Amino acid sequence: MTWIHPIFIVASFIGIVLSLENGLGRTPPMGWNSWNHFGCNVDENLIKETADALVKFGFADAGYKYLNVDDCWEGERDENGYLTSDPITFPNGMKMLADYAHSKRLLFGIYSDAGYYTCAKRVGSLGYEKKDAEIFASWGIDYLKYDNCNNDGSLEKQRYTKMRDALIATGRPIFFSICEWGNSKPYLWGAEVGNSWRTTGDIRVAWDSILSILRRQQAITQYSRPGGWNDPDMLQVGNGQFSLDEQKSHFSLWAALKAPLLLGFDIRNPPNDTLKIVLNPEIIALNQDPLGKSVNIAQRSRFFDIWTGELSDGHVALLFNRAEIAMTITLDLKYHCKLEGEIFIRDLWERKDLGYFTKSFTAKVPKHGIKVLKIKGGTPVNINESVFLQHIEIYRYL
Repeated sequence: MTWIHPIFIVASFIGIVLSLENGLGRTPPMGWNSWNHFGCNVDENLIKETADALVKFGFADAGYKYLNVDDCWEGERDENGYLTSDPITFPNGMKMLADYAHSKRLLFGIYSDAGYYTCAKRVGSLGYEKKDAEIFASWGIDYLKYDNCNNDGSLEKQRYTKMRDALIATGRPIFFSICEWGNSKPYLWGAEVGNSWRTTGDIRVAWDSILSILRRQQAITQYSRPGGWNDPDMLQVGNGQFSLDEQKSHFSLWAALKAPLLLGFDIRNPPNDTLKIVLNPEIIALNQDPLGKSVNIAQRSRFFDIWTGELSDGHVALLFNRAEIAMTITLDLKYHCKLEGEIFIRDLWERKDLGYFTKSFTAKVPKHGIKVLKIKGGTPVNINESVFLQHIEIYRYL
């Protein structure tokens, strides 16, 4: 909002680093994006039907509020330099869709690019930041995904800051999603500029893509916080040939990392099994926990990961099996969670209380599967790093 911007400038001048405090993204955004399933095959009827489905199947009630149109909605610029929508696929314009989304109590998102052209070679926003921000605000846009294709080679931070300033000047709160693919370490500067920042290239519909992206999050989890989030890209749950265990693992890890939860499958006809995954209220609550702390890698072995983190009402641990066979994984409460004493554990996928434990918890985890455990009680204990390493084999990926 406009009153924030002067404060930001003064604070930056005297050397104080502030987040982009536009009041948005206090928890990671949840919603749907058109790209992963539909690519450029989008039109206004698809978007309206998707809005209807977000409400009909309970997505909106579960927190999936953002209805986001990715690339390929753009037409040309008018005689005054303002963007228009594609006259064939979006003949009634983006304001109509924003109004339709708002009538459903949804929020409406759009896509543009910090280059001359978008990744699909549509009109980009480079050099037109002020006009594009103004037209987006006039349409009632609530979310902007801002890509990085076909640019002029200038620094990413410079180009994204220019759009940030243009958005703030409109006076409309617009969630600003930086999508420069992790090129310039956006986790170091993204909180000053946007509400989220992509940390990698595009996710593919492939298990090895999920694993590769996950590994790259290990060294940067500390940069996520309320108002600004690491973004390992949109979810592929419901797409491709992933097993149910793989989809549960993917969804759980993104939720615990406090990543944006943006669905990317055709939700107009959702499979029941996929619905059960993405509507699991206890995994969603993990993502939306108001403390806003990402999990951290506690152990990485050849075959499995253990991730742990703090919640507003306890702790969480994820036992993730990367192996091609089922594995028995043990959570050491003292060395993985830094807790001792009597500790209560609940399984968030089984949605079942498992009881009290004092030293460790062991579970058999299926191939590519995961156990997500909510932990309450116990007393915090300080573990010397050298002592920790004597007990836990950990590999750090920087």
